[in-house]
This record gives sequence, structure tokens and C-alpha cells, in this order.
Amino acid sequence: MPARRLDKVNELMKREISSYVQKEFDWSGTIVSILDVEITEDLKEGRVWVGVVGRMHPTQVIEKLSKHRGEIQRAVSRRVILRNTPKLTFRHDDSARRGVELVNLLDDIDKNLPKAPPLPEGECDPEI
Repeated sequence: MPARRLDKVNELMKREISSYVQKEFDWSGTIVSILDVEITEDLKEGRVWVGVVGRMHPTQVIEKLSKHRGEIQRAVSRRVILRNTPKLTFRHDDSARRGVELVNLLDDIDKNLPKAPPLPEGECDPEI
């Protein structure tokens, strides 16, 4: 399968899995995002990268998705017609958590840095 077509399949699968996971599951105070999907060229397997932010531990989310894998595959296969329905495996991707931590760290740094004194009137900032 050409790489460009496989990219389209990955994106379509990502959208459909994400939609199903959001509509059909209760995550109780947790944001669960489908960050990426990687389908093999033979369309027999697919890795689904899942981001988790909130109350539930990522292991709980992955276990829940894995337990309902067949149901998710059936629902997605009704909307995405492929030669084979890929067997999905769910994996945690902690980049969302790391991103939140990075933003919080930057906010803390900004709050704790001394503020530059205002420039006297008529002077320009040399960095501009």
C-alpha cells in the first residue's frame, strides 16, 4: 500500500476510534485522547496511541480499551471499509501529560522571574 494511502487510513482510523471512544465510554474526570494510529501495511494490525490526563491512571484506561477492543474494532469497521479489519492494540502515550507539566513549569517560571523595570518615556526597547 502506498505510504500516502496508509497515512489517510491512519488518520481516518484515528478519527473514528476517537469518536467512538468519546461517545461510548465514561471516563469520569479524565480526558482520553487518541493521539495517533499506526496501521501496518497489510492492514492486519494497528497500534493506537492514547493520551490520558485526569483522575484515572493510564493503565486503567488502556485496560478498559483493551477489554473492549472487539467492540471498538466492530464499530470502526462499519464506518471504515478496509480489506482487513486491523487488530488494535492500545498503548499509552504520555506526551499530553508532559505537555501539561511543561506549560505549568513555564507558568511557574514566569510568575517567579523578576519583572524588568519600565523604560523611560521616549526610549525604545533594543530587542524590538
